[in-house]
Amino acid sequence: MISKINLRKIILTSVLVVVAGCSSAPEDEDVDLVLRNRSAQSLYEDAKEKMRLGNFNAATETLSALDSRFPFGPLSHQVQLDLVYGYYKTGKTDEALATIDRFTRLNPNHSDVDYAIYMRGLTNMEVDSNIFQELVGIDRSDRDPSNSRQAFNDFRRLIEKYPNSKYAADAQKRMLHIKSRLAKYEIIIARYYMRRDAYVAAANRGRYVIEHYPDTTHVQEALEIMVECYDQLQLVDLKSNAMKTLKLNYPDSSFIS
Repeated sequence: MISKINLRKIILTSVLVVVAGCSSAPEDEDVDLVLRNRSAQSLYEDAKEKMRLGNFNAATETLSALDSRFPFGPLSHQVQLDLVYGYYKTGKTDEALATIDRFTRLNPNHSDVDYAIYMRGLTNMEVDSNIFQELVGIDRSDRDPSNSRQAFNDFRRLIEKYPNSKYAADAQKRMLHIKSRLAKYEIIIARYYMRRDAYVAAANRGRYVIEHYPDTTHVQEALEIMVECYDQLQLVDLKSNAMKTLKLNYPDSSFIS
């Protein structure tokens, strides 16, 4: 049986919930009413000012409302492009990628398609990075690099389709960075295989680095892995060839006797 004290608490709690609901509902309605009564140009200028001030969360909310209310207006293309950047800055990568894909699909000949593709590469790179791990010095190169591969493909697509784009040079630099990250991942997997005596798989990973990422700093490690694996497998000719390449390019390697 409920005591009088508990009954009073229940009633008081119920009243507070109702009052809170009543007090917040008009505020939400007022905000929505303000948005509905403003012009597209006014909303856009407000969003741009918020972006200028670095308030990207508020800016994306306004831009998203603008995109929904005026999907085919004169500002629609620029709104979508700004929305992509806003999503990117706030870490909403899924929304950014979806907006980019919609823009490029519906506007394949737009003058800013190169920017959209460039932002796709940046967004996929962002998915693969973790600022908190970097701040504390944690190396997580062993994590799945699928987003880095996608970013690489995005930047390559940009360079191939729009070689004169103002974003092409930066995309090229980022591709080199991504290649180094992918090569390091292969090295880590190769060493994992070696610890489990899977020398064939490890040697194949080393060879993959040499074939696909020859302009990275991980080629020496790849060759050393191949030398060690072929030695364990007693594959004399393959070991000799790997050793010759190692001596020619990295004469200071500790693997050279």
